[in-house]
Amino acid sequence: MDVSAIVEAEASKKKAVTVEKDIPIQIDIGLLSALDTNPIDTEAYNTDLESHLQAVARDGAQVILGALFGLPTQPSDDGPIATLPPPTAALPRAKPLPKPRPPTKWERFAAAKGIQKTKRDRREWDEERQEWVNRWGWKGKNKDQEEQWIHEVPDNAPDDYDPAVEARKERKARVAKNEKQRERNLNVAAASGQREREETKSKLNRTLAVTRTSTASMGRFDKKLEGDTKLKGIKRQFAPNEVSAESEKKSSMDIIKRLDREPPKSKRVRTDAEAEDSRRSGKDGLVNVRKAIRHASKGNGGIALAKGLKKQSGATKRKAGKGK
Repeated sequence: MDVSAIVEAEASKKKAVTVEKDIPIQIDIGLLSALDTNPIDTEAYNTDLESHLQAVARDGAQVILGALFGLPTQPSDDGPIATLPPPTAALPRAKPLPKPRPPTKWERFAAAKGIQKTKRDRREWDEERQEWVNRWGWKGKNKDQEEQWIHEVPDNAPDDYDPAVEARKERKARVAKNEKQRERNLNVAAASGQREREETKSKLNRTLAVTRTSTASMGRFDKKLEGDTKLKGIKRQFAPNEVSAESEKKSSMDIIKRLDREPPKSKRVRTDAEAEDSRRSGKDGLVNVRKAIRHASKGNGGIALAKGLKKQSGATKRKAGKGK
């Protein structure tokens, strides 16, 4: 039985592993990408577009897979692993490169004076032991007062006073105080940042709303953008045309009650003559007697004003006698 025809038919269905084209396909294995610069086959493109695109995509994927299997591998528990080389194609950026932050005033001052920020070391030199010891933790310097073999006991200390226990309590209290202060600082910083963001957001919303209503039509005929929220105006509420008998009765009774109330007593309007008499008598309270005396006497007081009025009346009498 001759099966060569069947074998050839099956072999023709399978694609070749190697891809041969007039212009070799450019590969960037670091980005797992392939660039085919060959001209488009116009006849195949116009005849069956989907089949043509699948054939081009198959050739590009075959080239990438061939390059992947050509990379050196390393054995691991999950199987052989190949490390991708660094990419060779320079992809364009959507945004420009970030600019370096300008130094602050303190950073410029520190650079000019040669001041460097040094991290506090965990260990410090102990003069008594003549060795480096921990600042805190196991055999820390902060526990010397608790572990020393002799303590000074105050005179007013109780009988059950333990200096080591008291020193430990003071150290724990300092740690708790520092932790509480740290948490409070974190809460204040978080609250201030949140508050600033909320204020900025509300300010931007108000500015945007004012800008949208600053046109001649108050924003009614402006172009609406996608996702814009509708401006909230003054909503007028009208009573319904048809109401129940109970609500109509209640409104009518309210009107009758308002009509039955006694009218408020109107204030009596003073005439000009009454106002003048009240001003002269000083009962109105609009005239400050002390200020009036100070103004009339030019700051000399009531006695000087009385003497001046007396002299003025005497001069008037003498002039009247001469006239007679």
